[in-house]
Amino acid sequence: MLTQSTEKYQPILQSARQLFESEPDWVTFFREILGVDGVVRRQFTRLEDLTAFEKSQEFEQIQKWLVKLREQKNSTDTESEPTRVITVRLPKSMHEYLRTEAHDLRTSMNKLCISKLLQVIEQDLIPTERSSGGPSRLNKPAPQPMAQPAAASIGGSTMGGNVGGHTSHTSHPQHSPISSSQPVFRSASGF
Repeated sequence: MLTQSTEKYQPILQSARQLFESEPDWVTFFREILGVDGVVRRQFTRLEDLTAFEKSQEFEQIQKWLVKLREQKNSTDTESEPTRVITVRLPKSMHEYLRTEAHDLRTSMNKLCISKLLQVIEQDLIPTERSSGGPSRLNKPAPQPMAQPAAASIGGSTMGGNVGGHTSHTSHPQHSPISSSQPVFRSASGF
């Protein structure tokens, strides 16, 4: 007998199965099923409901399909949507660990890190810089990219570049702790 929660999960699993069987690239599958505007986020508007779904067998099956699609060699990640670059500062020892782990698994560091980002982690394992209120990653808009002056864009990148032998740098806003008005990003596929 299906529980009420499991019954609610079945249409999501069916949508994911139909999309998986159409053999999309993994980025399309992620965006349509687990992405910000995907089936899962539209169904679960409360953090508690989303968290419960992320612990279900249905979510586990969706993750397995995502891995299978990532293993396909017939498409590149950039065919279905543009990619973005992030810089993550981490200790040298952690970088060496990831490099060794990627080598041991015979994969790239990029693929390994994406795999780790796609995994759900418990909220209490995420350090917080906030001193107020509980998290809400569902009901607040995602932060928008800051507009960059046209002169800061070199070759389509606003992260700085090498122009005429000189390195250009863009200025970064001063870091401030996350306020309670900003969304928390514990992704449905967080690291």
